[in-house]
Amino acid sequence: MRFGLALVLLLAGPAAADISLVIQGDKAMQRAVRAASGLSEDGKTALDLYTDAQAEYGRLISALYAMGHYGPVISVKIDGREASTIAPLDAPAQVRSIVVTVDPGPAFAFGALRLAPLAGNTELPEGFKTGEPAYSGTVQDAVTAGIDGWREVGHAKAGVGRQALSADHQAGTLSADITLAPGPVLRFGGLAVSGAKTITPQRIVAMAGLPTGRTFSASEATRAAERLRRSGVFSSVTLSEAEGITPPDILNFSAEVVEAKPRRYTFGAEWATDDGVSVNGSWLHRNIFGGGERLEITGAASNIEAGTSGIDYDLGVSLNRPASLGPDTALSLSTDFSHVNDDDYSANTVTLGAGFTRYFTPTLTGTAGLGASYSRGKDAAGDFTQSSLSVPISVTWDRRDSTTSPTKLFYLNGEVKPFVGFGDTDTGARLAFDARAYKSVGKTVLAARLQGGAVVGASALGTPRDDLFYSGGGGTVRGQPYQSLGFQITRDATSVGIGGTQFAALSLEARVKVTQSIGVVGFVDAGTVAIAGEGDWHAGAGMGLRYETGLGPVRLDLAVPVGGDTGDGLQIYVGLGQAF
Repeated sequence: MRFGLALVLLLAGPAAADISLVIQGDKAMQRAVRAASGLSEDGKTALDLYTDAQAEYGRLISALYAMGHYGPVISVKIDGREASTIAPLDAPAQVRSIVVTVDPGPAFAFGALRLAPLAGNTELPEGFKTGEPAYSGTVQDAVTAGIDGWREVGHAKAGVGRQALSADHQAGTLSADITLAPGPVLRFGGLAVSGAKTITPQRIVAMAGLPTGRTFSASEATRAAERLRRSGVFSSVTLSEAEGITPPDILNFSAEVVEAKPRRYTFGAEWATDDGVSVNGSWLHRNIFGGGERLEITGAASNIEAGTSGIDYDLGVSLNRPASLGPDTALSLSTDFSHVNDDDYSANTVTLGAGFTRYFTPTLTGTAGLGASYSRGKDAAGDFTQSSLSVPISVTWDRRDSTTSPTKLFYLNGEVKPFVGFGDTDTGARLAFDARAYKSVGKTVLAARLQGGAVVGASALGTPRDDLFYSGGGGTVRGQPYQSLGFQITRDATSVGIGGTQFAALSLEARVKVTQSIGVVGFVDAGTVAIAGEGDWHAGAGMGLRYETGLGPVRLDLAVPVGGDTGDGLQIYVGLGQAF
């Protein structure tokens, strides 16, 4: 007869039930308990509700332990009956109400604590101390930190040897006595690769850079996986340690990879009142020669229908090969043709480049290379030709939590580009930096950007025009027309417009989140351009709207001049991603 009842329950349809939670404690306690509860009447059968009620005790106890409450009283009643007392074969055929009452009891503090042995330089959580709130998560974090400390110095199989946790309900304390088992010191072994189709396993091993023969380090193992993901060749990478040890002390690894689609196409567009329309696109092959080489063709056109200049366009081809001088160094080759049609001058420029990118850490990179540039142009004084060889060197430290809409930390970039000029081109160096910082305050993100640069050792007319500085527009000072702040100097008895040899710009933003998808922004920008210390400045301010998408926020900014005499009227900017 009970078997028949169980069968009926399995076939029963959804049942409506009234579910209520009565929770003692402050609002934080109530929010945590409600978040942990798994009870919901939506579309549930009576059997589903009974099963959920049985599991409710464990869910709520785990949540309360996490908040340091080890003597809770929890009641889960189904139509007045305690759910824990109802046998599975006596499960109700209908559930009208479920009432959960929670008395969390007193908050516990840590009593006597022992976690040993610990490797040198192991950092335990700040809260893992006698007298601090006894959150269960703190204990787990401390054990994890202890194991990670041993794994970082070669003990790959470190774990917990013995543990004893005891709650003194009279004293309101939780004590812990945990012994770690470090295990033997191991060395990196080989790497077996699976899942590769077009790229050879030998190249994958080289790209991973697993330090075979060296003492095991957890961070080195993590870095090997990061190298494979960084290559851009794979859509999925899983690096796993072998379960067993190969005598005498070797730990082998396996890498399971899924190759990404070999080709990728991108397209982007922006619009600003005086800057006009800018469009760009690219075609990428991720594995052109079978060794993870990335061939990319890019094209861009800007200042389309701009108010003060003609159309600029650019076409470039680049080849990037990871793991060229070791696993953390990539080789890049590039060539580029660009046409500039500014109000001050027009020019066609061809550049060639070769260089290396070094990944020092996941957030710190450096580049160094050689470049050659040849340009033929025309300004108000007539034709000009510029050619140079350069050695661009840059360092980037990027700690942002997002590249499209960061909310914390910072981004720093600095570049030094010495160049040797030929003919009418001087010899000198271009210096530039870009610093950005972000801080969240409630629903507001405060963002700041400081840009600067200088050309040393070369005159303005003797510097390649692309290396001079202007201010105004979406990338420097919003509210001022594009590249509106520059200079008029004399060449061959004729006044010509030209950029400056010194530059600085400051941008401040307050980004306020109104809903999950919509945000508003207030901002102010200011910039200055100079030659030999003599220059001018201007500023702009405005407000913007952001609409969050899966690819980043759509940006609409409205800005007006608030300083200087380079522009007037409203400027409008539309694009994808934050302004910086």
